[in-house]
Amino acid sequence: MNDYLSFNKFVTPMLIQVIFWIGIVIIVLASLGMMFGASSTPYGGGGMFLIGLCYLVFGTLFWRVWCEVMLVIFRILDELRLIRAGKADGQ
Repeated sequence: MNDYLSFNKFVTPMLIQVIFWIGIVIIVLASLGMMFGASSTPYGGGGMFLIGLCYLVFGTLFWRVWCEVMLVIFRILDELRLIRAGKADGQ
């Protein structure tokens, strides 16, 4: 508990995983809404269906990469702390 209060250990890496899954659910629901909503447009909505499909594929991919970048930043900080303490893998 003292590590959290002194900011030696961060809560954010755990929260990023939760935020990732919440974001995935939102992206999937929004893209499915676009894809199924395309059928109610007056001209068939083929373009809207394709946009929803692209949003499903590329949106989830982008969201995954973005969350991984955030986690990498915190892992770099952890590794730098280990190096500063002299506890690197080679020692």
